[in-house]
Amino acid sequence: MTFTPDFDAGPHARAQLGFIAVANADLTERDMFLTKPEGVGVHFTRVRMPKICTVDSLAAMEEGLDDALDTLMPAREDTDVICYNCTAGSFVIGEDTITAKMRAKRPGVQATTLLTGAVTAMKAMNAGRIALGTAYTDDINRMEAGYFETQGISCVSVEGLSLMTDAEMNRVTPESLLAFAEYVDRPDADAVFLSCGALRSIEVLDAAEQRLGKPVLASNQTSMWHCLRLAGVEDRIQGYGALLRDL
Repeated sequence: MTFTPDFDAGPHARAQLGFIAVANADLTERDMFLTKPEGVGVHFTRVRMPKICTVDSLAAMEEGLDDALDTLMPAREDTDVICYNCTAGSFVIGEDTITAKMRAKRPGVQATTLLTGAVTAMKAMNAGRIALGTAYTDDINRMEAGYFETQGISCVSVEGLSLMTDAEMNRVTPESLLAFAEYVDRPDADAVFLSCGALRSIEVLDAAEQRLGKPVLASNQTSMWHCLRLAGVEDRIQGYGALLRDL
């Protein structure tokens, strides 16, 4: 006698999202699980990166992308979106280079980057002028501000914390990030962007928006929002800023 099981659409029938996190990241999984709606699956792999965050170490991640993709649900045909989840790596390596590698490995899956999500979010909020606060050193900050300019987004202020490791970035307190958002803000900024998925910015978005009276965006927040919308999931999610709550 043979037992025949019943099947349904599975626990994550609404969408399957894959994220490529940097090797030393501590917050990617946490933030995505915090913000995902019920019925959406989130899955992760890691790409090699040296300990110190520099332009050269960010660029070096390009070589590891193929290997990382090989371990991100490679046999699944129900993956909707794959996102390279590093803000700075996206503009150092280049979005087109990253997404081309993704599409070559995973044809049929929507490929994006965290940076693409951030720009899409800014445009959805009509934020043509932003105050930019980052975890990075000045050379990386200049590259990021220059990238936004190419997308039609002006940076009215640019401030960085000059941190070199993910461990340092992870230890910046939420209270300090709230003060940092206020520090980088300017009256003529349409929104504040706290750049770097290794900062605990997602914890202070509502408080920062209440204090500043304008949208405050964070790397992992914009990444999840963009991936959900690409997958056709339109849920409004409370507790993590106006972007996820209202758009």
